[in-house]
Amino acid sequence: MKARVYVALKETVLDPQGQTICSALHTLGYREIQDVRQGKYFDIRLDELPPEEALKRLEEIADRVLANPVIEEYRVELLEE
Repeated sequence: MKARVYVALKETVLDPQGQTICSALHTLGYREIQDVRQGKYFDIRLDELPPEEALKRLEEIADRVLANPVIEEYRVELLEE
């Protein structure tokens, strides 16, 4: 089984890297870009589990290890192999 966990800063948290990317895009002529928020994702392989149990375990992992829930939010997806 394969999953992907997306982690990004919450909308209320300043994203200096996203702002830098947005500024660089404007410099390159992409003036239509209004905002950029950067993030990361993790591809995870795990043993076969019922989908509900896999999501529960991955949410726990994301909350405890992969993301800082104070400033980041996350989303878990199960993927087709």
